[in-house]
Amino acid sequence: MRRVREARGRPSDRLPARRGPESQSKMKANQGRSCTRGREFEYKFSAGNQRFVLTVPLKFPVQENVSHLHGCLMLLHNLPCFIENDLKQFLSKFIEEETIKDYDREAEAALEAVKSGKVDLGYLADAWAKAYKETTLEHANPEEPSWDEDFADVYHDLIHSPASETLLNLEHNYFVSISELISERDVELKKLRERQGAEMDKVMQELGKTLTDQDVNELAAQHFECQQDLENKWTSELKQSTAIQKQEYQEWVIKLHQDLKNPNNSSISDEIKVQPSQLRESVEGNGRIYEEQRQLEESFTIHLGAQLKTMHNLRLLRADMLDFCKHKRNHRSGVKLHRLQTAMSLYSTSLCGLVLLVDNRISSYSGIKRDFATVCQECTDFHFPGIQKQLEIVQKVVFSARAQRSSKSKRHPDSLNRDGGSEDRSKNIERNQSNILPGEFYITRHSNLSEIHVAFHLCVDDNVRSGNITARDPAIMGLRNILKVCCTHDITTVSIPLLLVHDMSEEMTIPWCLKRAELVFKCVKGFMMEMASWDGGISRTVQFLVPQTISEEMFYQLSNMLPQIFRVSSTLTLTSKH
Repeated sequence: MRRVREARGRPSDRLPARRGPESQSKMKANQGRSCTRGREFEYKFSAGNQRFVLTVPLKFPVQENVSHLHGCLMLLHNLPCFIENDLKQFLSKFIEEETIKDYDREAEAALEAVKSGKVDLGYLADAWAKAYKETTLEHANPEEPSWDEDFADVYHDLIHSPASETLLNLEHNYFVSISELISERDVELKKLRERQGAEMDKVMQELGKTLTDQDVNELAAQHFECQQDLENKWTSELKQSTAIQKQEYQEWVIKLHQDLKNPNNSSISDEIKVQPSQLRESVEGNGRIYEEQRQLEESFTIHLGAQLKTMHNLRLLRADMLDFCKHKRNHRSGVKLHRLQTAMSLYSTSLCGLVLLVDNRISSYSGIKRDFATVCQECTDFHFPGIQKQLEIVQKVVFSARAQRSSKSKRHPDSLNRDGGSEDRSKNIERNQSNILPGEFYITRHSNLSEIHVAFHLCVDDNVRSGNITARDPAIMGLRNILKVCCTHDITTVSIPLLLVHDMSEEMTIPWCLKRAELVFKCVKGFMMEMASWDGGISRTVQFLVPQTISEEMFYQLSNMLPQIFRVSSTLTLTSKH
């Protein structure tokens, strides 16, 4: 008899070239366990007139996959193929039987420890009960709902009840109160700037005569400090007023819900109504009036899909993007209906989103970001954190993600530089960890805006103003990712800037606008056709917005382009002649 000998240790350790570093590290970790026991696996087979015995030392519990271990044995010893199935079956049976024996041995030892009193029976029973309770859903304690979940459920019930009028009137009262504070702040800041401007003019007239440059710099520093103090004072006052309003509103909503649920309670809160004087002041006060400009609009119904077609609504509008966020000061019925629809769909599967084009800094200090933050601050958000708090959270998340990506790029520099532009992206990341890149976006949630619940802040650079962007441009790919988020998070209405700009400039000629609109239309059509695989085919509304400064002629050219690209279905009338 001839004996096939195997070196001590695991057979799989003999094949380092066929393993990645991750598999090797896992194997070493498994080998380092102290609760292991060695046992020899013996397999006998015949080849012609010769008989062989394969002896392999195994450590139990066996951490290796049986199929993988069997393959290593076949390869390592050049075993004949006719024993492959038999060896695998015999190896699996051996490992299973020896493992069961180990379990039986451990169980006997545990029972013996309980019988001898080495283990406290009460402690053991408590541990078993706790483990069973935590792993079995029907016996687990129900999760305690949070305050936010309770308030959301209560608000959803009330807004779909006759009390909805009461809620909207109360929200409008709070809106008027905050608007008056903001108006007072603006007036006070304006007076301060005018007074400081007059002082600076006088100083500049005396410059070189009785005053020096140092005197001018000192006065400018004093002016700046005064402005900062005044702005901080109003910021603190607005923050305090908003916090008080939010607490009062939430407590009042909970109490109203309890009163309405109790039929025997006759002391239901009276409906809060907006006084006509408040409305008149809100329209006429301090000249803060939102002028309504003529809004051009075209609507289309399309069907997209290969076999199962889905109906979608498309709208082309000439409007300011922030018009969907602003509350109108005059509480007319039309505006009230818009606000009611937004409130009723706040906790639903039909949310409304908006795409804002922003720079790479996560802030609210300039441009449309500042205008958007101002609109958000005019009305208290009773359901979600304020815009500044949400931006702070986004900054922390971005900083953490950038740090992880930077450390990964340092560990694997080759993998990051395989595709073009990756090296520049990595340098940009290292330069400022808190900035985002073109095509990336962050999301803010709102319950206090006129017609939207979600804002997508899409980062774009100056390249969007050129006329040579393609379908692979970061801004276009960002739109695709935004539409994917809409599909996965129940956002059925989304407003998109058609030309990927919020304002027109000199280089945006008629050919430029037509070319850009055609690109966005075709890309969005392709993305919408992908939606069928993302959400199973749900009807959606996509609104394409163009700046208000665009001409009517240009608007109607774009309107004529849309049905040609999306192939709007039309009614076919058949006539028969007898």
